[in-house]
Amino acid sequence: MHEQFDVIIVGGGMVGAALSAALGQEGMRVALVEAGQAPAPVDDNHLDLRVSSLNLASQQLLESVGAWSLIPPARRCPFRHILAWDIHGHGETRFSAESIDLEDFGSFVENRVIRHALWTRLTDMPTVECLCETAPIAQLSGHDRVMLELDNGRLLAGSLLVGAEGASSGVRERAGIRLDVTDYQQRALIINVETTLPQQDISWQRFTPEGPQAMLPLPGHHASLVWYGDPDQTAAREALDDEALKDAVEREFPSRLGGIERVLGRASFPIRRQHARQYTASRTVLVGDAAHVVHPLAGQGLNLGLQDVIALHERLRTARANGKDLGGLATIGRYALERRPQTLAMMAATETFHRVFTGGEGLRSAGSAALALAERLPQAKQWMMRRALGI
Repeated sequence: MHEQFDVIIVGGGMVGAALSAALGQEGMRVALVEAGQAPAPVDDNHLDLRVSSLNLASQQLLESVGAWSLIPPARRCPFRHILAWDIHGHGETRFSAESIDLEDFGSFVENRVIRHALWTRLTDMPTVECLCETAPIAQLSGHDRVMLELDNGRLLAGSLLVGAEGASSGVRERAGIRLDVTDYQQRALIINVETTLPQQDISWQRFTPEGPQAMLPLPGHHASLVWYGDPDQTAAREALDDEALKDAVEREFPSRLGGIERVLGRASFPIRRQHARQYTASRTVLVGDAAHVVHPLAGQGLNLGLQDVIALHERLRTARANGKDLGGLATIGRYALERRPQTLAMMAATETFHRVFTGGEGLRSAGSAALALAERLPQAKQWMMRRALGI
């Protein structure tokens, strides 16, 4: 005997939980399937290594589902300026929120804090059922519904199945959707540090031939540093003890970092690009990293996923209001037509930055000149800022 829902969402991370909350607020019957446990409360002062940049469109989504107010202000770090420059050139460009009449660009927030806030909202939504510590083992799409069998024996049916379980999406694989993958042969080392400087409102990035060095401000005297390099370089840095890593950062990072009191944690991950050849299949749709993984140098991965949520929510809300099929081609096809070109544009931009600033001397010089030129074109900068903010 199957259980009937409007939408079945597989993956309870930030993107899947946000979509569940948005649809739950519409009164849709949603099953959220999560292989792990429900997120635990964040009741400590430890800053997690996994941090995301939330632009204004993403913040507005969290506000609309009632999750933003559940993120303590002490766990948010608003940023008002972005600075980018090339280590070997003279090109530098600064973006400031006030130049487009905004107070800030958004906030840096720990992933676990965002996820817990969203799950807290889900507990207040009677039409959303969260199924934890269980995973799909089979899916079958028919003429008027899609069926999902779980490893705990439950059988779910719905008008639409959403794959939101990340880059290794099982929904995508079972739907037969193929991937294009580019491995950059790089790793990014994430280092949480206690800084000498107080809380900052600027995020900066310096381009080097081996990859960017970036500083993401965190609440209080804290920052998340991102140090790109080839896999061997990164492994050697990650293996250093705290004092040696602190010395290496202070030696190799720009002086505007202002000094480090101590290293609080570190981890690394491979850099690759991944794009589903299609975002939809029969009664199936992909969102977030299940659909696309972009180079992280622009910090737009989560924002792209939440833009998927905004677009899909609007398509499903409209279809429901007009009595249309939530999983029909007319509904999910429009979502794909809207989101795929926008994602391709972001992929092209990040790919260009990577190739230019890690390329030969001629390319790097051209990149430096482009940064300098951008600084002298305020209208172009304003257009880029609004595009990145999703407004």
